Amino acid sequence: MDKLAIQGGAALSGEIAISGAKNAALPILCAALLTPEPLHLTNLPRLNDIATLLRLLARMGVTVHDDGADALTLDARRLDHPVAPYELVKTMRASILVLGPLLARHGEARVSLPGGCAIGARPVDQHVKGLQAMGADIRVEQGYIEAKAGRLKGARICTDMATVTGTENLMMAAVLADGETVIENAAREPEVVDLAKCLIRMGARISGVGTDVIAIQGVERLGGAEHAIMPDRIETGTYLCAAAAAGGSVRLTRTSAACLDVVVDKLMDAGCDVELERNAICLKAPARLKSVSLRTAPYPAFPTDMQAQFMAINSVADGVATIRETIFENRFMHAGELARLGADIQIEGGNAIVRGVKQLQGATVMATDLRASASLVIAALAARGETVIDRIYHLDRGYERLEEKLSQLGARVERIRNAPPQGQG
Repeated sequence: MDKLAIQGGAALSGEIAISGAKNAALPILCAALLTPEPLHLTNLPRLNDIATLLRLLARMGVTVHDDGADALTLDARRLDHPVAPYELVKTMRASILVLGPLLARHGEARVSLPGGCAIGARPVDQHVKGLQAMGADIRVEQGYIEAKAGRLKGARICTDMATVTGTENLMMAAVLADGETVIENAAREPEVVDLAKCLIRMGARISGVGTDVIAIQGVERLGGAEHAIMPDRIETGTYLCAAAAAGGSVRLTRTSAACLDVVVDKLMDAGCDVELERNAICLKAPARLKSVSLRTAPYPAFPTDMQAQFMAINSVADGVATIRETIFENRFMHAGELARLGADIQIEGGNAIVRGVKQLQGATVMATDLRASASLVIAALAARGETVIDRIYHLDRGYERLEEKLSQLGARVERIRNAPPQGQG
């Protein structure tokens, strides 16, 4: 199992390019199931989650043409095996996003339930209720969602909670349904908007995206299209936090602050100098960060996927910050690992009280999930001495060429490949 060794204390400086957004790419890849014509995608990140989903789509009969660099073409004309088995779904919860497209075009699907999650429950009941409202016959048997339908029917769907994958699944199902579907309490995240842009290029009729009410007028058939995946706003925010914590000045290209207003505002509150360009963001860190309190909530509020990174920068900031997590339970597991580096963090229910210290110390730590891994990298960059981060397969799920990009900025980071398990030679 690979590890990451980071020698802290080096200020970051220079320029790197941000990759395409994983959380936009995953549903857009599933959208290829909706058409027998080719879907050509660019700015696609090369990540473990992307590779897993491509294996799943190929098993269903989708032909994947690698067009080099960050581009590929998917051809689902021979879709013949509408099954998402547990061995693939268990490693990536986004696999549930094949359910809506398979039902809409193929009329049936057998999709494994995703199972547990380290950062808390992510129920799929909103997906199921919405599809049932559209006329699908759905049963859950032996850990699988068994779904069948003729042509889905347009319906009014009001979700109990704003769910990103739920909104995406129902939107993809509705584009081929008979009549109009209205999704109320829809998720407003930029990744939902990016999926809608791709679907519209394929011939879908969608309005209201980016608001909490989305209307979809079903069409008989979708065609092929070309689409560039949006920049990864969470990767952008993570590198901004890394520069803030380690010190220095960085420029991030092929990105924008359009979907990161609240994160940029918090970094400026922490004392960072941030300059915004059309397709780039520049950040210069202060001599010492100031603590910033925050509360996570659905977009456009502060994203839960940036909570761990801000816990890391608050760990070395001047003052005391309160971080309130409202989206997922169990999403403070990185606090204990940050404490191993010397962070002063107290957990009180859904709140974390972070008292900044002047200096963290390197240690061996273990990642528990994707964004927790990012927080440990940020803390390690700011710490004195060497930090070794175990279980970095989490990082490989969501950060493309992490050590390469950090090295470009002057960080001293090395991947230790195929490290033996703890306690063995």
